Amino acid sequence: MEEAKEFLQLNKEEAESVSRLTIHPHRLGFQCSFYEDFALRGIRVDSVQPGFVSCTFRVPPRLTDKSGNLATGAVANLVDEVGGAIVHVEGLTMNVSVDMSISFLGTAKLN
Repeated sequence: MEEAKEFLQLNKEEAESVSRLTIHPHRLGFQCSFYEDFALRGIRVDSVQPGFVSCTFRVPPRLTDKSGNLATGAVANLVDEVGGAIVHVEGLTMNVSVDMSISFLGTAKLN
């Protein structure tokens, strides 16, 4: 854990750059959050039918692991976000629990 903390520690120049960033508050329901934009940017919805959504996604460098594969956490996040869109009904609150089971049978490479 200490090694990870040390790796993520910013030097003085990096800390100054970060301190100059302007992060505007997220306006729920009006725009994507930074998190949603980071994870979902580039996804394309190909087909929508009752209970079914088919998407295409080109693996960007920001979501790869050190081997150049789509990171497993990014896969889980995509499943969660797209799965949540399937059960979403406009105007109703999302008071549901979802059980996800993801099997990693192969890897998705960069691009």
